[in-house]
Amino acid sequence: MRGARPQREVEASIERSGVFAKGEHVLVACSGGADSIALAAALHAVAARLNLELSVAHVNHALRASAWQDECVVLDLAARLGVPLDIVALPEVAGDEESLRVARYAVLAESARRNGCSVVATAHHAQDQSETVLLALLRGTGPAGLSGIAQRRALEPGVDLARPLLRVAPDALRAYCHVKALAYAVDPTNADSSKRRNAVREALEALRPIFPGLDRAVARAAETIAAEQAGNRRAQLRRSVRERFADDSDLRDVDFAHVEAAVRALEGGGTGTYLMKPGISLRIERGSMRGIITEQ
Repeated sequence: MRGARPQREVEASIERSGVFAKGEHVLVACSGGADSIALAAALHAVAARLNLELSVAHVNHALRASAWQDECVVLDLAARLGVPLDIVALPEVAGDEESLRVARYAVLAESARRNGCSVVATAHHAQDQSETVLLALLRGTGPAGLSGIAQRRALEPGVDLARPLLRVAPDALRAYCHVKALAYAVDPTNADSSKRRNAVREALEALRPIFPGLDRAVARAAETIAAEQAGNRRAQLRRSVRERFADDSDLRDVDFAHVEAAVRALEGGGTGTYLMKPGISLRIERGSMRGIITEQ
């Protein structure tokens, strides 16, 4: 990561995500891998600023010998952070990925209720989002699938699931662990290309040197589609800007970043002139579009 304090970048990403409400008791799902270790440590670092109470839960799948090493890594982290830890065993289920995922979320929800938590936080990151969207596309899906991983959704009645790291790359999370001298485990099953997600991961890894903005673009598209599905205010403002531009042939190809700058200005009730493309700007006054300015 750029800068002298990469740890601050991860912590700031959590704060900017806006997925937590002040005063919430958060259960951090921690597998022992770098991603979840970084999430737990970073959440602990910002907990006071966000007025959050933290607990940690570790689900021991007991599917490989190293599972006990993973548990020890999480035990060490919880002791270092001084936060309560709940270690739960996964009930015996079928060994396929979907059955394990469903069972894991069920025991995490149970742990959250037992520990008085209203939300379970997981360490899904930017590359997870890209993989999820591509897998949905390959299965054949509509807008709901292309919206990818939700930042926050209901898990069970009274317990939500939150993912504050969807804009963060995994190398940033590993760097966070290194800077903070945090031990983490490595899951050997991540190298098993017979698993669909791992196969997609390998394909995307080959594309990233050619398309270095791949994960940012996919995350942005997923967030946009999710907002359109929900019909929230930002989506409505984005649509109004696009409709305004559709009337002008010179503005139909304005890129997403410039549209978003205009949307944020409208959302915040701002006033100013915003460059849309060379020679063309949008004038906004008190949160309303007032006209297009073309330089001669």
